[in-house]
Amino acid sequence: WRGQEGPPYSTLVPSDEVAINYRHGLPVITLMLPTRSERCQFTVKPVVTTVGAFLQDVQREDKGIERAEVFATDGSKVSDATLMEVLLMNDFKLVINNTAYSVSPPVKDKLSSEHATEMEDIKSLVHRLFVALHIEDHQIRKERELLEKLDHLKEELLPLEQMKARIMDSADAKTSRLLWVGLALMSTQGGALAWLTWWVYSWDIMEPVTYFITYGSAMAFYAYFVLTKQDYIYPHAKDRQFLHYFYHKSKKQYFNVERYNKLKDDLAEAEESLRRLRRPLHLRLPIQEISDKD
Repeated sequence: WRGQEGPPYSTLVPSDEVAINYRHGLPVITLMLPTRSERCQFTVKPVVTTVGAFLQDVQREDKGIERAEVFATDGSKVSDATLMEVLLMNDFKLVINNTAYSVSPPVKDKLSSEHATEMEDIKSLVHRLFVALHIEDHQIRKERELLEKLDHLKEELLPLEQMKARIMDSADAKTSRLLWVGLALMSTQGGALAWLTWWVYSWDIMEPVTYFITYGSAMAFYAYFVLTKQDYIYPHAKDRQFLHYFYHKSKKQYFNVERYNKLKDDLAEAEESLRRLRRPLHLRLPIQEISDKD
């Protein structure tokens, strides 16, 4: 029959048919298998075991079980995805075939603060022992992986480094030529002004000309600042022109600057990891702290 409120079952059995005890901190559920007529114990891990997994274990033990479900005391069905840890916090009904077992889990005593601290100390000690016993093998394996990664990165970088060197030589040569051309133009301008001043015209005529030439140069420097947001300083202007030639040449020769920078960053990171691995005292130190000490 089906009640108006609650799950369908024909028999309600007292809770002593299903016993729950804690052994070594884990709940052990003991129940009577209906077909085999024998008691069976199920040890569950409440943090990882779900209600559905527990019911499947029960059905695997007794093939004659056709129906296994769990209901709350208010009659609502408990989802199979619910963790056993949550289920064991309150009373519930375990329905096997047409029989419902009323279950009242025992209250698990909470660990005292001293006991909990002791357990944490034991876990920390076990972790340190594990690390001490396996750190050498881990370091050797990790070092081998890093060395293989370094060889692979260097192999990829070799043709890019050669192409970059050629492009840099070309860009540097063009920049140097531009600087010499600028010097030649300034010398020519100075010579032309001197010739016009002393041999063709007088200083009275050439003075306004030189004034406007100076004013035009100031306007050119100001335009450079407006366009680049930088002062016209000769080393900075030279570097800017060098980068212009470099990227222009890289685009023509299909040199992937972003990929090259990514490989260089990966190489530097792998070398830093290998350096830290070979210096065990630095394994747990932040990179910034290591850099400050070095």
